Order: sequence, then C-alpha cells, then structure tokens
Amino acid sequence: MMFIDFFNQTPAVVWITILLWVALVGYFLIEFVFHRRVLRRIPVRIHVNGTRGKTSVVRLIAAGLRAGEKCVYAKCSGTLTSVTDDAGNDFPVFRFSKPNIIEQIRVLRRISQSRPEIVVMECMALQPRFQSLTETHMVRSTHGVITNARRDHLDVMGPTGLDVALAIAGSTPVNARLYTAEREYIDVFNSAAEDRGSTVRQISDVEVEAIPDEVLERFRYQEHAENVALSLCVCEELGVDREVALEGMAALPPEPGVMQIYRLNYHNRELVFVNAFAANDPESTRRIWERVVERFGEEDGYRRIAVVNCRSDRPQRSREMAEAAAEWSRADRFRTDHFIVIGSGTILFLREASRRGIPPERLTVEEEATPSEVVETILEVCGQRALIVGMANIKGVGGRVARYFGNRAVKTEIL
Repeated sequence: MMFIDFFNQTPAVVWITILLWVALVGYFLIEFVFHRRVLRRIPVRIHVNGTRGKTSVVRLIAAGLRAGEKCVYAKCSGTLTSVTDDAGNDFPVFRFSKPNIIEQIRVLRRISQSRPEIVVMECMALQPRFQSLTETHMVRSTHGVITNARRDHLDVMGPTGLDVALAIAGSTPVNARLYTAEREYIDVFNSAAEDRGSTVRQISDVEVEAIPDEVLERFRYQEHAENVALSLCVCEELGVDREVALEGMAALPPEPGVMQIYRLNYHNRELVFVNAFAANDPESTRRIWERVVERFGEEDGYRRIAVVNCRSDRPQRSREMAEAAAEWSRADRFRTDHFIVIGSGTILFLREASRRGIPPERLTVEEEATPSEVVETILEVCGQRALIVGMANIKGVGGRVARYFGNRAVKTEIL
C-alpha cells in the first residue's frame, strides 16, 4: 500500500525521495569503505567485553604492551570514558549527547591517524544485537577478550545468567582468537567461537593461582588475580615477556572508579566512607560489604550505613540490589543499621526492600538529592562512629557524594 501511495505522489516528490535515498545509501557505502581503510591502519585490534573487569583488563593489557615497547592506544568506557595514548596519557572522550556505540567508529578513526601497532577497545554496547554489531562491523578484532559473564544488566540482557552469556558471546571475533576467564558459561563461548571460525583460549585455575598475593601486592590498588592472568596471556601472545608485562601493569595508577576508603573526623564524628559505587552488581557488592564489615566490626562501635544510588534507567539492578541487601542484612554479623536511598527511580529499591522484610524505619529516601543534602542525612543517622558504604552506581550523585567525602578525608586507603 505504501508502495502504491509513493507512486501516486507528484513527479517532483517521487524524484526528491529517490534522490534522498540514493544519497543516504551512497553516504553509508562511503562510510563503510572509509572505515575499513581505518581498520587496516591498525594491525592488531583487541576488543574487551564481559560483565565485570572490562576496564581493568583494558588498562592492564595496554600497560603490559607499553612496557614491551609496543605502540598501543586504549579506549576505556568505565567510570570516565577516555583514550590512553602510547605514552600512557589519558584524554577524556567528548560526547555530544548520551553514550552511543557509533562513538567507537569516531575514536578508531582518530586513533588510526597516529598509526599505532595495537589498539585495545572496551566494548560499550549493552543490547545483544549491538554487541554483535560493534564487533563484526566496527572493531573487527584480531584478538577478542571476554572477562566473564555475571548476572547484571538483566533488564537488557536477561532475564537469566545464561542470557547474559549469550548476549556477551555476540562480541566473539570472526576467524580470530578469543581469550576468556569465564568458567560457568564457557560452553556458550566455545559454541560462538566455533560458529565464527575462532578458537578459545580459556584461562585455567592453575594460571590464576600462579598470580600469588606477593605479586598482587606490587599493585598500587587491589587487583584481581583473574584479571591479571587474563591480561598476561594476551600480552604474551603478542610477544611481550611475562615479567616485563607484569612490571608495566603493577606501575598503573588506580583508575577513577577504584574502591577507596576515606577516613574523616567530621564535626566531632569518626566516619569511614567506602567508595564502592563502581561495584554495581549484587554479588560484588555483597563481598565488599562483608569484607568492610569484618574490618570495621560491631565491637568497634561503628554504625553501618549503606548509601544506595539508584538509576531509573537501571530498574532491574535496583530490585536485585534490594534483594541482595535484605539477604546479607538478615545475619547479625553483617546487619545494615540504615539504608539511605539516593538517585532516581528509588521506588523500585524500596518496594523490593519492603517485600524482602527490611523495616521501613531503616530506610531513608533522598530522591534526586544533592550531595550536600545526602551528607546531611548521613549525619542525622550516623551517630559518633559510622561505617558508610556507597554502592550500586557511580554515575550521577553517587560519584559526587564520593568526591565530597574524598575531598574531606584525613586519610585515604585503596581497598
């Protein structure tokens, strides 16, 4: 019917429409050819995806390769979106509006002008179809990396952990090598690699155990042995000696979203603020909560406060965080004395928290509050000594609250 209506238009309208479509198709063909030329200028392209640790692995691989005197550029899409040049200098990526995967094409084009040997790109797509599109049409990696598959972003990639793994598998490279530290869903990645003519290099438990505590202590922040083992494997594959790569990795400064402990003497109060906003999946958050509660125990008189930063565009995460928080709070050992719920879309956390049995008197809502308003609320409930843990999301007010405490800390530790 639309076809008939089109040819019932006046000749001028028909010809204008045809010319517009021809111009549009021509534009995309030119962009396609030009982008392939851009990719040919970068011999080695490493595309890093996964639920947890993407940014860390991008930084580790790039640092290890730089230590091996490779000309490498990297692009991270974590707490702060940035490009790292071959000298290790970070430059923020300017965005005209909200994040969009087309940004990868623009960044690759700019990087290619420096003619690097290697580029390491963090996958920024969430939608399953876009994860595949980013790999097969934008990055076309020579080395694919998948850190792991965890239950996160279930509203987009779920509803199950298997669905998340299937979505992430969309970034499997074609006729290349895929490196992964995943265990539970390794069969998914093996099938995806076989379908695309690639091979899988899985990091074994032995390789992870070969990164002892004394090696991790060389880092200036807490790093996971799994991430280091995975990154070392990629560096060795590209001809960099293991010890040389490890030395470069250990010299890395902490990334902006790294977990930190801020100690404050604030208006005659002894406060400990843990910036764990970047650990935005329930399992990682639970482990952090239990770890810091063990460290700052009840016998020390610390009141335990969880600051939960919600986002209206992450509804599933808010519900899952409430479910997890209710679970760990049931044990007196890890009890949460008070929840301060900030950000947007807080109703989703509150509904699930109430359904899971968290008493209303232990919940304070600060929807769309400013950092200073959040701090005032914390001071109202914290008493003289308090352990305050920021969690769920670092974007928006979460990051600003962390900066508020960081700027007033008398002592800072890397967690």
